[in-house]
Amino acid sequence: MISEVEDNEDVERAGPVSQNGLPIRPGVHANHVATTSQPTVEVTLLQKMTAMAVKTGPPTYTSALSLVQLALSSKVELRELNKAYPRLQDLKMLHTLGTGTFGRVRLVHHEDSGSFLALKSLKKAEIVRLKQVEHVMNERNILAKLQHPFIVSLHATYSDDARVYMLLDYVVGGELFRHLRKAGRFPPHATRFYAACIVSAIEYMHSHDIIYRDLKPENLLLDQRGYLKLTDFGFAKKIKDRTWTLCGTPEYLAPEIIQNKGHSKSVDWWSVGIILFEMLAGYPPFSDENPFGIYRKILNGRITWPRHINPPAKDLISRLLQADLTQRLGTLAEGPQGVKDHPFFAGFSWDDLLEGKLKAPIIPVVEQAGDTRNYDRYKESVDDFGSPILPPNVSAEIFRGF
Repeated sequence: MISEVEDNEDVERAGPVSQNGLPIRPGVHANHVATTSQPTVEVTLLQKMTAMAVKTGPPTYTSALSLVQLALSSKVELRELNKAYPRLQDLKMLHTLGTGTFGRVRLVHHEDSGSFLALKSLKKAEIVRLKQVEHVMNERNILAKLQHPFIVSLHATYSDDARVYMLLDYVVGGELFRHLRKAGRFPPHATRFYAACIVSAIEYMHSHDIIYRDLKPENLLLDQRGYLKLTDFGFAKKIKDRTWTLCGTPEYLAPEIIQNKGHSKSVDWWSVGIILFEMLAGYPPFSDENPFGIYRKILNGRITWPRHINPPAKDLISRLLQADLTQRLGTLAEGPQGVKDHPFFAGFSWDDLLEGKLKAPIIPVVEQAGDTRNYDRYKESVDDFGSPILPPNVSAEIFRGF
């Protein structure tokens, strides 16, 4: 059950803050905004949280054979990628849009068609070293299956000796995190619009038995119209029941992930509650200087509510942030419809949203198709192709499907 405490200050919060007043996530620089590459925070539980002993690190997998089998299965039930898309060498590399642990995302231009797209490049050797092959293959396979207006589209994949590549939509408006940081917090009507985009995307993924597991403002991009697109599917997974892979970003982890109880679609609805609070307040409900403190606060369930959050929003957030899965909205008998029917969304036209008929709260400033003003600038790398290559004892078959 969520404990309620009224905030005596509109923007009082726990944890360190940046110069603009927003909390700094543990391990993330205050100026970090582009995380369209792989998420970098992953939690592995060593013992029950009663001892509060946690360490971070990538998961382990069973064997090289199982990874090859995963790669071979990548052809099953996949949406056929557009064969008309250009060869890798026909893409002109432009600005870096985001960087991650073992790769980067760059804006690319195909001069023959005039198209601007985003090319995600990931180093094979680092993927193997960090035991992230399964996550990368999951991302490729899942994106190839999904087609939704609020999910970034995968158009083509490539592979060479050193890297795998995914050619994605270029979403010109930048991260929701950047716009939220600039605004401080969003008013209820803007929060409702963005929340509806998120709920629609989550409902669609769950209908395909896919969980996302990394919902946060950094992974939500604004298109030219101001509508959201969900990106970065490195932690997404197709499941039938439960999974025990412990991953995500600390502030957004559901209690059942922290407690290593196994988790399912319910974790995404918890994250929807977190991001709803963050959009309205300007900061997440559970924050601390280090992950240990965040986990304790999540398990404690005590939220300090800013006075300006209205009753319908507060009720929706409280019902999403239920540690008891039998009470968490989105996982009850009515499923996602229970979220959509909540009074917070009263009068909202879900059909008009899907058809793009609603005016978005923020229309990004865009002067041309390849405009990058809504992204931070990064130091460009000259090592976009070539070495390092896979170790000799690792089969290239593990990346089959790229």
